[in-house]
Amino acid sequence: MNSETHSTTPPASLVIASRESRLAMWQAEHVRCALHKLYPSCDVKILGMTTRGDQILDRTLSKVGGKGLFVKELEAALAEGRADLAVHSLKDVPMQLPEGFTLGAILEREDPRDAFVSPHYASLAELPAGSVVGTSSLRRESMIRARFPHLDVRPLRGNLDTRLAKLDRGDYAAIILAAAGLKRLGMEARIRALLDASDSLPAAGQGALGIEIRADRADLAAWLAPLHDEATALAVEAERAVSRALGGSCEVPLAAYAQWQGDALHLRGAVSMPDGKRVLRAEEHVRAPDLAAALALGQRVSADLEAQGAMDIVNALSTMSRADAPNAAPAKQDELPPSAANPS
Repeated sequence: MNSETHSTTPPASLVIASRESRLAMWQAEHVRCALHKLYPSCDVKILGMTTRGDQILDRTLSKVGGKGLFVKELEAALAEGRADLAVHSLKDVPMQLPEGFTLGAILEREDPRDAFVSPHYASLAELPAGSVVGTSSLRRESMIRARFPHLDVRPLRGNLDTRLAKLDRGDYAAIILAAAGLKRLGMEARIRALLDASDSLPAAGQGALGIEIRADRADLAAWLAPLHDEATALAVEAERAVSRALGGSCEVPLAAYAQWQGDALHLRGAVSMPDGKRVLRAEEHVRAPDLAAALALGQRVSADLEAQGAMDIVNALSTMSRADAPNAAPAKQDELPPSAANPS
C-alpha cells in the first residue's frame, strides 16, 4: 500500500511513547490532541516511560552518556511494537538516529530562547558576585562564564518542577531554563527575562518537537504529514547539521540557531570552552532553501567553525570526558533489541 492510500485511510489506534515528566507528558498530550483533530475516530493512547536520563540525577549528562539517555527506552518501545510514535524535545534527540528510525514530523517551533528565572533578581547582570546560578547545559554554562565570570555556575539536574523547587528553596540565586518548557506548562510568569540569542545562542532544535517513528512505517509517516511544519524543519535541520558535523554532544558547549528573515534562512553557530574563555562563532544564510540547501547551510557554518579550530575544542573536551568516565561510574546502557536496527 502506498503512502497516498495510507493518508486517506485513517488509523484505528495509535500509541505515543513519552517520558513521564510533566513537560514530556504535556508534549505527548499536545500531539495526541492534534491527532484527534485529524482523525476523530482514532483511539490515541500515551505510554508513559521512565528513561535512564530521568533516573540519573546526581551527575551531568556529559558524564553518563549524553542526551540519548532520554530517548533510548522510547526507541525500544517503538522497535518492539509497544508504541507507534515517540514525542521528543528535539534538543534532546541525538544528531544521528539509530538505524531503523526516522523523524516522521517536526512541529511548529515554540520560543527557542533561554530564560532567566529568579525569585529576587531581574537579570544575570543584577546578580551579586559569587551568586550561584544553576544550569544543566554546558552551552549555557559557557555563556554565563564568558559574560559574567564573577558568578558561581553549578550543575542543575531533574525535571522542570524539580529544578524550580531547588531554586525556590534557596539552593540557587537563579537558574537558566528553556523558555519553551515554561511557556508550554503555563509557567511563563516565572520568567524574569528572556536571554537574547546574541548573548545565549540556543541549542540545535531548542523549542521544537519531533515525532520519531520506525523507518519502515510509511503508513504512519503519511498520517503524521499534516502535523509537519516545513519552516521549522528546515531551520532545525540546518542547526542539527552543524552539531552533527562537529560531533555535537553534551560534552561540548555547542550552539546552533537558524532564523527566518523573509525568505532567507540565517544560521549562527558557536563552539566554546566551558570556562567561556574561548568562543568561536560563525554565520551564513541562504535564500528560499529546500532540505538539501538547509543541510548545506549547516555544513558551511560547521566548516567555518572547524577552520577556526572547533575540532581542537571538541577533541580536548572529549578526551577530558573519557578520562573522567571511570570516576563518574556511568550506569550501563542496555542495547536496543535487534528489531530496532532491522524493524520487522
